[in-house]
Amino acid sequence: MSASLSRPTKRVAVLAIALSSALVAAGCTSNDPATTPAASTQQTGGNAASDNDAPGDKVVIGFSGPAADHGWLAAVNNSAQAEAKKYSDVELKSAEGTNDASLQISQIETFINDKVDAIVLLPTDGAALTEVATKAMQAGIPVINVDREFSSPFAARATVLGDNYGMGVSAGTYACKIVKDKNLTNPVIAEIAGIDALPLTQDRSKGFADALKACNQTVDNRVAAEFTVESGEKQASNLLQAAPKIDVLWNHDDDQGVGVMAALDQANRHEMAFIGGAGSANAMRWIQEGKMEATVIYPPTQAADGIKLARLIAQNKGLSDLVQVEVPNRIVLNAPVVTRENVEQYLPLGFES
Repeated sequence: MSASLSRPTKRVAVLAIALSSALVAAGCTSNDPATTPAASTQQTGGNAASDNDAPGDKVVIGFSGPAADHGWLAAVNNSAQAEAKKYSDVELKSAEGTNDASLQISQIETFINDKVDAIVLLPTDGAALTEVATKAMQAGIPVINVDREFSSPFAARATVLGDNYGMGVSAGTYACKIVKDKNLTNPVIAEIAGIDALPLTQDRSKGFADALKACNQTVDNRVAAEFTVESGEKQASNLLQAAPKIDVLWNHDDDQGVGVMAALDQANRHEMAFIGGAGSANAMRWIQEGKMEATVIYPPTQAADGIKLARLIAQNKGLSDLVQVEVPNRIVLNAPVVTRENVEQYLPLGFES
């Protein structure tokens, strides 16, 4: 999930799209998905190939994303590049990942001057990149906005988002299930958030609190970390000192969860049902080992989905599973809960923290 990210997510009509198999696509031997058996794509967690995947007009897609200084962010970039390689009709021009808004603006200016067919952009700062994205749109280049929204609807042809509020709802709903299944009375529920100043953290916490209302529970102990291993360990240690007993613990981010797990191990505190967030591979392995109860997916495949949509839009195609002939202008991905029962399905898509 998501170091220093601002991801304001508005709850609108949600189109849940299955997770892409992009993170494992690098192992494919063919760039043409039409030659890949449907069964193999289903085994890796993605969708079977459709007629839309057959080679079409050559398209050049410019991609600009964040600096890969965090497991989730690295997975975002890798998934976009892997997805593009699956298509023989796609040429991907990938700019160097950056957290500098000014540099990213210049990257988009270059794409405009190069007259690419489409741009996939995960902006360092949505507001700061709005003007140049609008400029690209005015130049006739469709922009697919990923994860961090622009401040104007005129800046993007389509937007692909994760669901931060939905993450909290999924975590809170699962926490309620634990309370019910274990018949807990007066359970102690704790939360380790990300950076509190970010809208994404606020959305996740609100979703968690709202979902807990369904079982008449509230968060008893809460700390905020910074989406890093070090901050996760420090804040988890503080939390454990303040709460001698915890029944359910939700940590917003699996990257900082590495530090949280270290703190739990050091204190020998594994009495709680530990729920993570984002969907890292190490969290899923902990689930398999019984050290963790669950994690909630925040898809790192958003940019890969952006690549697929950019290709379709540039080729004047729509989504094959919809009656509507055009690609929707807003897609919010689902936030499923990964447990021991379904972890094998999601593990191939997990990113390494």
